[in-house]
Amino acid sequence: MASLNPSLIDFWFDGDPLPENYIKVRNRVLYGGRSSSKSWEFAGMAANIGAQCTTRFLCVRRFQNKIKDSVYTLIKNQISAFDLGASYNVMASSIEASNGTEFSFYGIERNTDEIKSFEGADVLWIEEAHNLTKDQWEILEPTIRKEGSEIWISFNPKLITDFIYQKFIVNTPPNTIVRLVNYPDNEFLSQTILDVISAKKEEDLDEWNHIYMGVPLQDDDNSVIKRSWIEAAIDYHMNFNDSLNGAKSVGFDVADSGADKNATASFDGAICTFIDEWKGLEDELNNSTRRAWATTANGRLIYDSIGVGANVGSTLKDMGVQSAKYDKFNAGGEVINKKHLYAPGITNGEKFENLKAQAWQDVADRLRNTYNAATKGAEFKPSDLISISGDIKQLERLKTELSTPRRSYSKRGLDMVETKDQLSKRGISSPNLADAFIMGACPHLVGSKAFVFAC
Repeated sequence: MASLNPSLIDFWFDGDPLPENYIKVRNRVLYGGRSSSKSWEFAGMAANIGAQCTTRFLCVRRFQNKIKDSVYTLIKNQISAFDLGASYNVMASSIEASNGTEFSFYGIERNTDEIKSFEGADVLWIEEAHNLTKDQWEILEPTIRKEGSEIWISFNPKLITDFIYQKFIVNTPPNTIVRLVNYPDNEFLSQTILDVISAKKEEDLDEWNHIYMGVPLQDDDNSVIKRSWIEAAIDYHMNFNDSLNGAKSVGFDVADSGADKNATASFDGAICTFIDEWKGLEDELNNSTRRAWATTANGRLIYDSIGVGANVGSTLKDMGVQSAKYDKFNAGGEVINKKHLYAPGITNGEKFENLKAQAWQDVADRLRNTYNAATKGAEFKPSDLISISGDIKQLERLKTELSTPRRSYSKRGLDMVETKDQLSKRGISSPNLADAFIMGACPHLVGSKAFVFAC
């Protein structure tokens, strides 16, 4: 007869595997590489619990066109493996037990309304959860509202920026058990698959780590800025005396709704030294502007001039701040120095749709330079580099926000960067820290100094 993975006993029980020792928890997360037994473990436990206790299981994945795409087959096989067939009636698209236990299977991408109306779930099992978006999670979580109900989550990490990875692995919420499980934890593997895994390790160590050891990919090939570039920039200035220091500038991303937050990013030359974030409503713009200005240390404040931010300039003027000390940043505005060559054979005006795309690419280029300098010994001018202080409290969030937005293209085929609305559709919140960082890093793209004409 089958058994559960011995290495995961303490994932379920506090002591011996007895019903009275079962750990009650809201979220139960198994993540890791392939061949680790994550899905088999959840399917086996579900089959056993369902045979003993009347339980209503809601089994969900993001994409499910047919029942064979679900965990239906896994549960069916575990019912057989544990010799529980006498307790269950396995039908074409559902599974029921004589005690009233039910298993239902849905793909949330196409069955949102059915899931919203699902009543009385005791356990929600989300398989391949790395695909889940923030919006989909916010549909699922309140659906599981029965007293003592649990949410089981299983996935192979894909990108470090994925919503589920960030929510449950990077920022684990209360009342959650998380376990990394990989193939060495699975004693039931055949020698055949062990040989395959070993061969992959010899062939490509990085790919082996991702596929079989559950290490998420840092870099999204579609992202404007790669996370590996950012990692290389952390405390890069520590390699120098003061050559990366210089004029002070602060980027100020203004909150545009009640749920949004203000953010500032402070720069000393090419070094990002400080990040700040706070909640501020429209009627608190004066206070927020004063808070942002207080971080400039007689440098320049570059502020988001769209929406509520349009009033920052007049607020600064009323405060008696000289106009030379602050500049607007209009993300949707015209590209600066359109006739200047971005690269051989292509001008700024031929490459970028708007100022946002130009600024993000400017920062991306300098972070890539920093990566090449740090890893390959390449030499660049200080103004062509960016360093980020490792003392920044929100550093991990900053890394994630900077490496998340993807490149897109306008109807004219010019470079753009994902909008906040487009990010929201991927389940990603407004990247306030990143937006402030981009503005603070690009004082040369705003104000009178930016208008250098090519003849």
